[in-house]
Amino acid sequence: MAPTTFFPLQTLSSKSLNGPILKFFLTVIFLTLFYLISHPFISKNNSDNSHLFGPQESARKSQFFEFCTGNFTNYCPCEDPLLQRRFPKKQLFRKERHCPGKSERQRCLTPVPDGYRNPFPWPQSRDYAWFNNAPFPKLAEYKKSQNWVRLEGDRFVFPGGGTSFPDGVKGYVDGLRHVLPLESGNIRTALDVGCGVASFGASLLDHNVLTMSIAPSDEHIGQVLFALERGLPAMLGVLSIHRLPFPSRAFDMAHCSRCLVPWTDYDGLYLLEMDRVLRPGGYWVLSGPPINWRLNYKGWEKEPTFFEREQTILEDLARRLCWQKIAERQNIAVWQKPINHLNCIPQIKTWESPNFCNSSDADVAWYTKMIACIFPLPDVNNIHQTSGGALEKWPQRLNTAPPRIRNENSDGITVSIFDEDNQTWKRRVSYYGLALESLSSGKFRNVMDMNAGYGGFAAAMAKFPVWVMNVVPFDAGNSSLGVIYERGLIGAYMDWCEPFSTYPRSYDLIHAFGIFSMYMNKCDVTDILLEMHRILRPEGAVVIRDHIDVIVKVKGIIDQMRWRGKLLDSEIGPSHQEKVLIVHNSV
Repeated sequence: MAPTTFFPLQTLSSKSLNGPILKFFLTVIFLTLFYLISHPFISKNNSDNSHLFGPQESARKSQFFEFCTGNFTNYCPCEDPLLQRRFPKKQLFRKERHCPGKSERQRCLTPVPDGYRNPFPWPQSRDYAWFNNAPFPKLAEYKKSQNWVRLEGDRFVFPGGGTSFPDGVKGYVDGLRHVLPLESGNIRTALDVGCGVASFGASLLDHNVLTMSIAPSDEHIGQVLFALERGLPAMLGVLSIHRLPFPSRAFDMAHCSRCLVPWTDYDGLYLLEMDRVLRPGGYWVLSGPPINWRLNYKGWEKEPTFFEREQTILEDLARRLCWQKIAERQNIAVWQKPINHLNCIPQIKTWESPNFCNSSDADVAWYTKMIACIFPLPDVNNIHQTSGGALEKWPQRLNTAPPRIRNENSDGITVSIFDEDNQTWKRRVSYYGLALESLSSGKFRNVMDMNAGYGGFAAAMAKFPVWVMNVVPFDAGNSSLGVIYERGLIGAYMDWCEPFSTYPRSYDLIHAFGIFSMYMNKCDVTDILLEMHRILRPEGAVVIRDHIDVIVKVKGIIDQMRWRGKLLDSEIGPSHQEKVLIVHNSV
């Protein structure tokens, strides 16, 4: 700690000690001593201030958070089966997010299952997972004939099978390559609905396609948990009555492989949701019932007339969306969304439904009910122009200012501000790398950015073998998540006053920039920190970047969670009020 300079009283003249001047110097001395006692870990001369953190260990023991009981090992607060039973089954509403109230939230640390081991490093984790990390054999037994997952000794093996993958997922994706430009760089982001164990998304990584895999909590207790354990992007999610937590025009492709979604029910509500989240010119891929029903209906255990009617309704609804069917072979069909609505406007207006939506909130998707209408695409000048602007191919689009900034500029962010933000995050991530040596080794794979902004952190992390879940607080007041998707990255809206839709021990690294400043007056940040503890893997790390006053409050709670923290000055230097707290989960 840098020494504090005091004014020797004997050097002052007797006159100077009279009245207000003496009172002033005594006040300065008192405030200086009080500040040093209250902030014992701040140092001007040493960027590693961790050795000066907090109270003595003996004084803290009684303040530790207790561990939850064993039945909370795989607890997902907003997808808790006991809580879900309070809600109706219709439209799978029971499977939606239903978070515990303030009085019902658990104020304890999520325990690690017996025998837990650090996951296999990437890329081995794509094919293997330890049984004790996800001790649920039911899925392996139930899907044994379809080769989704096998239990071999102390580990699960993921051979790439699936309900619609009789020749394995590689053969399935190879078949798609004949009708989709997977190698062109035009398809970068994909949505897999009803993802199973995310083998489809795993295979698409070979083509530089990044897939957001979603599935509801299920009786097998495993789909999304297995996907995350494999190091693949996934989250709990279901098509019910609310929109998926993604912006409009987000995905280059949406996929359903026998995902059991009733696409033609409720006036085509769920297909309309796919239309909302697909970018202009994006692709929708459907395999399984009712596609090619004439050849496949015998294995589907229903009369052929049922599937014939289903496909007729589906084809008609796709026409009303102005989607063009570009292929149907074996049990796979592919449609393409138009690049604009110029030719569709008069056509859609002649039909009774679905009509164009009147609202302009296409990007609003946090607890927002779906409506059976088509969101109009941005205006264009001719039929060959892509609504909203054409995207660069991958990987150029990662660091190129996307159309939402170049053309729409709804948040006042300019190309120069975007470029400066990119450079800032490159410097910051380089600085983090000095403290997080595991970034290059494959030990860290699943990364979350809790306040992603325009995706600069994730873009800077692209040089490492990781993927980033870019989370944008729903009330951030901007459309940055749309920008993130146009950059070829993925993410979701979120309210951090609630738990995230994922299993415990999902992420290796969590980045929290300004999140506590944002939520300090909205809810109890203790709950946010306990949620971070729930979703962080053992031996994982947290990077908290915030104002020093906020860091002080957060550090006090972290001490009670048994986390080890190291305070660093930011890369700007010790005089800057923004500090970086590196936390290691060693318990």
